[in-house]
Amino acid sequence: MKDKYKLVGPIYDWLSAVYSGKSIHRCKVAMLDRLKPGDKVLFAGVGHGKDAVHAAKLGAKVTVVDLSETMLKKFQANLDKEGITIKIRQVHSDIMKVEEYEQYDMVVANFFLNVFDEAMMVRVLEHLIKLGKPGAHVVVGDFSYPTGNLLSRAFKVAYWYGAVLFFWAFAGNAVHKIYNYPESMKKLGLHIHDQKYYQLFLLNCYWSVLGRKPV
Repeated sequence: MKDKYKLVGPIYDWLSAVYSGKSIHRCKVAMLDRLKPGDKVLFAGVGHGKDAVHAAKLGAKVTVVDLSETMLKKFQANLDKEGITIKIRQVHSDIMKVEEYEQYDMVVANFFLNVFDEAMMVRVLEHLIKLGKPGAHVVVGDFSYPTGNLLSRAFKVAYWYGAVLFFWAFAGNAVHKIYNYPESMKKLGLHIHDQKYYQLFLLNCYWSVLGRKPV
C-alpha cells in the first residue's frame, strides 16, 4: 500500500497548529462529549490521533483506522511519549475494506473526507454510515462551507485552497470545492443534530457536524 503521507505525516499536527491555531483540535473533539463509557467509536483517518486519545480517556472503546503507516507510527509514538496506556485498537487498512457493519456507537471522520474527490467522498461517507449501529452518531469535522458576505466567503475559499493545494502537491489528495457535509449527510439518510463552528480571524472557518443514523 502506497503511503501518501510519508512526507507530511510526521509534521501533520504541527501543520494544523500553524494553519489554524487551536481551532482544528477543538473542532476534532467537539462532539466527543456525546460518548458514554463503553461506547464503541471508530476514527477514520486518525492522523496523530489526539481526538482518539480524548475519546479513550472518556471511557470509550476506540478503534482507529488509517491507510498511512507513517500516521499510525506517529500516533503510537505520541502514545508512548505521553505515557498513554489506554488500550486503543489500531487498524492499518483502507477504510473501505473495514466491514464491521453496525458495530459502532459513533463513527468519526475528522479532516478525512476532504482527501477524496466528490464522488468518492460520498461513497466513503456512505460506507462510514454503514459501520454505525442503528441510532449511531456520525461526526464530520472539516473546513466549513463558505457563508457570510462576499469578502468572508472569498477568504474562506482562498484559505481552503491554500490547504488543499498543499496536500495535493505533497500527498496527492484530490483538488475540489469545499464540501457541504450536512447536505451530503442528509441525502444519505442521517438526521443532523448539531453543528459547531470554530473560528480563525473571527470567521467560522471550521465546523463539526453531528448526524444520527435512524434507529
